[in-house]
Amino acid sequence: MLRELKASDPRFRTVTFRPGLNLLVADRTDFSTDEESRNAVGKTSMIELLHFLLGADRTPLVTRRENKETVFELVMDWPVPHGRLSVRRSGREHAKVLLDPDILGPEPDALFQREGTVTTKEWKSALERELFGIRESDKALSGRLLLSFYLRRTERNGFADALKPNPQTSRHLATANLCYLLGMDWALAARYGELSDKEQTRRKLGQASNDPVWKDIVGRSGDLRGQLTVVERRIVELKDQIADFQVVPEYEEIRREAERVNSRIRALREADVVDQRNLADIERSIEEANDPGHEYLERAYAEMGVLLGDQVRARFDQVEEFHRAVVRNRRQYLDEEAARLREKLAASERERGELGNRQSALLHTLNEGGALDTLTVMQGALAKEQAHQEYLQRRLDAARTLEQSRRQIDQEKAALEEEVQRDIDARREQEQRASLLFNRFAEHLYGDARAPYLTFQARRSHLEIELKLEADDSTGISNMKMFCFDLTWAVIAHRAGRGPDFLVHDSKLYDGVDERQVARALDLAARVTRKEGMQYVVTMNSDDLAKAQRMGFDADPHVIDPMLKDSETGGLFGFRF
Repeated sequence: MLRELKASDPRFRTVTFRPGLNLLVADRTDFSTDEESRNAVGKTSMIELLHFLLGADRTPLVTRRENKETVFELVMDWPVPHGRLSVRRSGREHAKVLLDPDILGPEPDALFQREGTVTTKEWKSALERELFGIRESDKALSGRLLLSFYLRRTERNGFADALKPNPQTSRHLATANLCYLLGMDWALAARYGELSDKEQTRRKLGQASNDPVWKDIVGRSGDLRGQLTVVERRIVELKDQIADFQVVPEYEEIRREAERVNSRIRALREADVVDQRNLADIERSIEEANDPGHEYLERAYAEMGVLLGDQVRARFDQVEEFHRAVVRNRRQYLDEEAARLREKLAASERERGELGNRQSALLHTLNEGGALDTLTVMQGALAKEQAHQEYLQRRLDAARTLEQSRRQIDQEKAALEEEVQRDIDARREQEQRASLLFNRFAEHLYGDARAPYLTFQARRSHLEIELKLEADDSTGISNMKMFCFDLTWAVIAHRAGRGPDFLVHDSKLYDGVDERQVARALDLAARVTRKEGMQYVVTMNSDDLAKAQRMGFDADPHVIDPMLKDSETGGLFGFRF
């Protein structure tokens, strides 16, 4: 149980707890103005401090300038043999927890105990182990999450949903921890969360395959199969080329000789074209160089005789002989030039033939083999293609797994749903115990006309805990349904040794609740905690408590010190901030 909440600041008003029902009341003073409110007197702050001292992360409340140096302390009962335990922690040194006695020290069972300092991680582990019986291997269970059920936090919207301590908590994780408190198979409930994580991952990867940036990383199986086929064909071709490849030591010299031979052949062909053109011109000239007839000479001389007279005539036979000599000399020159060109063309043809044979032999050698550098390049290309093949194959395997994962997840969901339902049937006694307790508590508030009950139902995607109370969905009724449910699992867990003996609610729980139900809820809490040896701490405004008192509830035996007031020094901290 919780015993005391105090602080090193003398202005802080120590809260003293006791067994059974504890009412921490916030009252308005006779001098309070309409502008003054009891929202800042410390009701919610008390719960925040309890969380801080029970291992929660630092909160703005304890790190404020006014409170940062203050050492807050919680005195609580601790499992035997230690008895009372003092827990101290400050906002300045929030990573350290001072325990007195040092229950985690080297001699926890020593007769004379000393105080000791531990880390918040060590303290949280101790709380999980001693308050809830959680083993280190129970990965889905969380002491901090369970404490968030025991001390619902208004600032974390803890009263929005009876099945979750705050909206940010995973539904599957919260359900698994509730199943632990209620004696159901929490490990099966936690497997829904694992499947949900798988499904979310699959969906994200599926969305990524359509993203222009990520599609090259994720890919589609059809596209990857096509790419893989092309790469595999390249690998086969490279392997064949490497297998047939022969290294030629003088490869570069042979290649240069082949280039020289090819250049010579091209030069010969270009020269042959010119020589063939010249030969054709000479042969035409030879045909035109025949002895012409002398009739034109006679006409020429006749004309000259007429024009020049007899003085300028030459002997006809002399001129004719001269002309024939000129023709013979030209014909002889053309014949000799034609013969030279024919010989040159023939020699060029012979040389081109020899060069062609040499070129063929060189090219054959080059085609049959190559330089060592070329082989190295080919082997490097093969290694690169093989690495690309392995990369594509891994992507293809991943793509196939992704595409098949939907069916696999659906199959696993169906199998889990069936397994969970069988487990619920096997744990019929635990389910009935929880349902009967919830029924009894709800009937105490509303009577038996609303047929309240609690059930567990295996669904395809989650384990459903249903709290049934036939009534409208008003805030007040929803809050009382939460009250009955919290009291149900707290009693069951305490009986089985799976949870502490305290439960703390903020006044927020009673907002919008009919005064009759407020009176009955407080009466029920007093009866149950007295019978079960438990403790129920609730903060309330004095006017709400007065309504319950008008309905016959006797609050005086349950009001604890201090009475919080909306004055400058009447709040929990003894000053306003």
